[in-house]
Amino acid sequence: MTSSEFLTSRRMFLGLAGTALAAVTANAPARAARTKTSARVVIIGAGAAGTALVNRLVQRLDGAQITVLDARKEHLYQPGLSLVAAGLKPASYTVSQTTDWLPQGITYFNEAAAGIDPLTQKVTTSSGKSIYYDFLVAAPGLVLDHDAIEGFSLDLVGTNGIGALYAGPEYAAKTWVAASRYTEEGGVGLFTRPGTEMKCAGAPLKHAFLIDDIARTAGNAGKTEIIYAANNDSLFGVPIVSEKVRMLFGDRGIKPVYSHVIKSIDPGARRATFSTPEGETELDYDYLHVIPPQRAPDVIRQSGLSWADKWTDQGWVEVDKQTLRHLRYPEIFGLGDVAGVPKGKTAASVKWQVPVVEDHLVAAIEGREGTAAYNGYTSCPLITRVGRAMLVEFDYQNNLTPSFPGVIAPLEELWISWLMKEVALKATYNAMLRGKA
Repeated sequence: MTSSEFLTSRRMFLGLAGTALAAVTANAPARAARTKTSARVVIIGAGAAGTALVNRLVQRLDGAQITVLDARKEHLYQPGLSLVAAGLKPASYTVSQTTDWLPQGITYFNEAAAGIDPLTQKVTTSSGKSIYYDFLVAAPGLVLDHDAIEGFSLDLVGTNGIGALYAGPEYAAKTWVAASRYTEEGGVGLFTRPGTEMKCAGAPLKHAFLIDDIARTAGNAGKTEIIYAANNDSLFGVPIVSEKVRMLFGDRGIKPVYSHVIKSIDPGARRATFSTPEGETELDYDYLHVIPPQRAPDVIRQSGLSWADKWTDQGWVEVDKQTLRHLRYPEIFGLGDVAGVPKGKTAASVKWQVPVVEDHLVAAIEGREGTAAYNGYTSCPLITRVGRAMLVEFDYQNNLTPSFPGVIAPLEELWISWLMKEVALKATYNAMLRGKA
């Protein structure tokens, strides 16, 4: 790239970043008259979804008793974990304090919800507190079920060629320890994804692409054999994106194996066992990236709020996919990762879900019907190499829904899409947490 091309691209990026931030802040609550109410609103979870919602509600409601429950003291910027696991950011890049983002005028308990009784409209906390609500927003995130993989333990991450970036900043950093050794020494790299629904389904692909690219840049591509174990017969839930990934894998010599779901590992032998339609099969590895099954927290699954006829092994909250309102308990909403909808377990999805829940919750307090609808918008800045990414955005119908049509082509590997992920996304995320997106 020449200096003039670089300056042109930089100006374009800064312009797009400014446009993106302007667009997201345009979704902030209007400075209209606040609704006077004494309604009791309980939000379970202070992750991206719960925090973004509470910051919007305090601007909309005057006199509401808003309570937030979350046992985690640290807030994690989870979109950054894939960068940490590739040695591109330190673990600290993803960590802040939960209380840094919560507004004044609410009640915050640094403890988990231990029980939900939707009939008496009561939440019980882990310390035994009883909190009654008029409206409940379930946004506790999800659980990484590492114990479902026999032989695996988080203590193994960073050793014996094992990585697990989803487990948090510490483990993402340890993942890079194992992955970087692999990029130097070579061998067989196994990259997995679970058979359940999962947050950011592009993350397993990003990690495979990045580790391959880092090995190539170091001149070690000839020493590596990379295998991507897809959980079904595709590489991504959107067919046109899946085909693009298949083509990129072909160009780079990454071998996909389909309908392979990891079941167990033997760390000493460096061997993984997979369930397939033909039965169990074993694959040896020098580097293994583990993403475990993902499920709703026990408090959700035991409360009677989950779907009874689908995702029965996972327990996602039974909500209308457009309003995110519970189908049997209209005073309850499901938001973020725990919501039982066909798409939407990304931070970008949260950005579009939160205003919908806000609209319907405030409308219910005011005695009217809400009008906002969530269309399944999901975004995945799919990194394909260091410095290149595809900005993939889509909806429930798998339609591509680009934010910058005619400027950023969603299926092209672009430097500007990389910068949107590596630079602009965190600023947009922070604006969302503050209720300004």
